[in-house]
Amino acid sequence: MPDTVQSAAPAPHSISATPKTFSPEDEAALRETLKRCSPSTFEAALQFRKTGNAEHVPAVVIGIVERFVEPDLRTKLKDADDDLRLIEDLGVDSLTMMEIVILVEDVLAMSIHNDELRNLRTVGDVKVFIDCKIRGLPLPKPTKFLPIEHIGAVMPMQPPFLFLNEASVNSHSANGKYKITGQEFFLQGHFKDNPVMPASIMLEALGQLAVLYLLEGHIAEPGKAVDATKIFFTGCEGVRAHRVCKPGDILTLAIKPKRNKMPLATFEGSIRVGQEKAIIAEEISLVFAYSDAVTTPSPVNGAARDSQTNGTQPAPAAELVRTANG
Repeated sequence: MPDTVQSAAPAPHSISATPKTFSPEDEAALRETLKRCSPSTFEAALQFRKTGNAEHVPAVVIGIVERFVEPDLRTKLKDADDDLRLIEDLGVDSLTMMEIVILVEDVLAMSIHNDELRNLRTVGDVKVFIDCKIRGLPLPKPTKFLPIEHIGAVMPMQPPFLFLNEASVNSHSANGKYKITGQEFFLQGHFKDNPVMPASIMLEALGQLAVLYLLEGHIAEPGKAVDATKIFFTGCEGVRAHRVCKPGDILTLAIKPKRNKMPLATFEGSIRVGQEKAIIAEEISLVFAYSDAVTTPSPVNGAARDSQTNGTQPAPAAELVRTANG
């Protein structure tokens, strides 16, 4: 992840104190360009072109993506979830992605190179990429998509107390999924003949996603790495439970770092089932420590290369010391 982006994306601001003159002819041309997009997309694009204010860009990007997505998939864009995958969730193939980019270039009056598109895997990737291009900021590294095998290899939590089936980590957030199978050990007693996922376990899952962010997304000091055996939960604040979750539900987890400086990291987190809120946590706090990074060879295309690890093995993690009642 780039050193310049450690947590949430920078607050929107005007990219130019004196934006270029936007004539009625320009407005008519813009309207024609966006004739197959929603009126709100045109209005956002118009305000951006007139003012140069980058806060309008996400609405433009989402509107343009929606234009190329099949009608039955457009409902997924209603809340503009950043973890929506362009290919798997929205059916955007490489040719369609090129059409999206060409239209974005025309509407926002910017240039995008083909090789910059390779790492755009999610809606969030696209929004952050365009935002950085407009602001002249260094481009973030791509989202890491982590299968369960990778998660299990790096996490201190292990089954049956690991509540992430898959995850993605980028410079400003982490997202994950967990399906409640009904076979979880705690459901045998919570509740009798009516199994319900405890709110405390859902908070644990959010905490685990925050741990994964520290291990995979945090920028450590030079020569250091986050020590997986020294990450501990310290508290949760502003927790609200909105929905009962039962076997068969797929939990969609999201965390964003609020403060991330050793030894303290704080995150905001949420869990949804579909479009319904399940858990909201205004602040999840962890403490962590560094260890010396160890250079170990790992095979790449049949050859060895050096990679840095912290040299630690998965170990039990501390439980939440303050949590909501299950």
